[in-house]
Amino acid sequence: MSKKLQALLGLLMVFSMILGACAPAAEPVVEEPQAPVVVEEPQAPVAEEPVAELDLPALMADFWASIPADKGFGSVKPATLAEEMADKAPFLIDVREPAELENGYIEGAVNIPIRDLLQNLDKLPGLDEPIVIYCGSGHRGAFGLMALKMLGYTNVRNLGGGFGAWTKAELPVATDPIAAPEVISTPIVENEELFNVLNDFLVNLPANFASVKAADLSVELTESNAPILIDTRSQGEWDAGYIDGATLVEFPTFLDNLDKLPADKDANIVVYCGSGHRGAMAEMAMYLLGYTNVRNLGGGFGAWKTAGLPVAGVVDWPNVWGEFVSTMPVGYFSIKAPDLNTALAESAPFILDVRETAELEKDGYIAGAVNIPTRVVLNNLDKLPAKDQPIVVYCASGHRGALVMSALELLGYTDVKNLAGGLGAWKKAELPVETGTLPAAPTAGAAPEVDAMRLADLTAFFTNLPEGFATVKAADLNVELTGTTAPFILDVRTADEYKAGFIDGAVNINITDVPANLAQLPADKNAPIIVLCQSGHRGAIVMMYLQMIGYTNVRNLGGGMNAWTGAELPVSSAG
Repeated sequence: MSKKLQALLGLLMVFSMILGACAPAAEPVVEEPQAPVVVEEPQAPVAEEPVAELDLPALMADFWASIPADKGFGSVKPATLAEEMADKAPFLIDVREPAELENGYIEGAVNIPIRDLLQNLDKLPGLDEPIVIYCGSGHRGAFGLMALKMLGYTNVRNLGGGFGAWTKAELPVATDPIAAPEVISTPIVENEELFNVLNDFLVNLPANFASVKAADLSVELTESNAPILIDTRSQGEWDAGYIDGATLVEFPTFLDNLDKLPADKDANIVVYCGSGHRGAMAEMAMYLLGYTNVRNLGGGFGAWKTAGLPVAGVVDWPNVWGEFVSTMPVGYFSIKAPDLNTALAESAPFILDVRETAELEKDGYIAGAVNIPTRVVLNNLDKLPAKDQPIVVYCASGHRGALVMSALELLGYTDVKNLAGGLGAWKKAELPVETGTLPAAPTAGAAPEVDAMRLADLTAFFTNLPEGFATVKAADLNVELTGTTAPFILDVRTADEYKAGFIDGAVNINITDVPANLAQLPADKNAPIIVLCQSGHRGAIVMMYLQMIGYTNVRNLGGGMNAWTGAELPVSSAG
């Protein structure tokens, strides 16, 4: 550095010192007092409120409690609904598919297919308003009932038997295009998770809505992977017959007996009830509990029986009788008096006289006969020969003999005939009769092996035969036909016999064709019916058949058409 530059820097330093000495003194800085620093203790993290798990069993138990047996398990009959609609109609929801409405619908209903139901709650009225759901048979309607009630709708019912039951009851049907549902409310969904579970079930219903037809189920039950059957009816219903192999889990206590269900939740299961309503709800409950392969028998046990499929636990009399009557041989298990007389001279059959003791004392009997009155015959099977031995039964006219012959044949006896026209025909043929004594008491032997349930039912039928044994005399029938409630006349003779002369108004169905033509009989099984044939034999068989399948007011024309013409009562002809 040069000496000049050093001198310059020195002068600058001296000058700066002089200026600093002349400046005023600075004010002292007073700091504001500071609040003491508080050191907080570390806090534990605040836990979030736990989300309650969806308690489906409890929710379903609440639903079950809301549909007691005395309220039809949440169903309503067509006739009851029709009466309500005439007064103050409930809100009607038709949950069928649009294509199904081509056959009509109930007037005033809105159509919301079952899979879309919960996505359209804004089209439904308030939670406490009356709602009735229906589908084709009651199956889908039960799903809708359960879903809505579990979501808080308090006044929902399912139409028992669905639209099919409505039309069967001949109630009015609308055929105009159904109106589109409108938004009428703001849905209240308090439990979103429950809504999602229920909606998921409905949305994902398969093509057949998780049901199976009776005919298809009958085939499946013969296969290696046969479904497990769960019967949800009552003990009383079960006692009247069930599907072989089923397990009874009564609907009211279904949720309390889940241990009776298969442990394997992927098992092939079919649930059924009487008509499909209870079965559908039990099926839905099982799906909500995690079962993956459950179906409901469409139409329930009623559909199974209507299809003529086998019933366990009881005698399936419609099928048993139907086969017996429709396959009757020529002669209808009867024998004419001259033929019996010939048989007695050659290789005599066992002769069974089923009249009352007083009748034997008055009119005599065929030599060698054993007397066991009709009402107690089946209590004395040990007095009869073996089931493969020939037996001929007779009474006074052929009516009671036909009843006993039928019962023995149905119990497995293979060679039983009834004396056509009874002792009356025997005497008319001037064949010998024993008088003045009574037959020797029958000898007891070994009782044969027979079906116990058949024997019990047939014994009950005979025990409860009324005075007159459910016959009507020709003169009395003629009077009844002029009354205000004339009976239905069923003539079971052949077409040729009928054409030769018949009672005016009679419906002719050959005896062997009766099982296939029951639809021609009155729909009301309590309606009065008179059956007739030529002499009374065939008429008695059909009378017994109809009574044992549920017709309550059936009688046989005593002596048949022969008695009618013998009384000179009016006869029509085919001309």
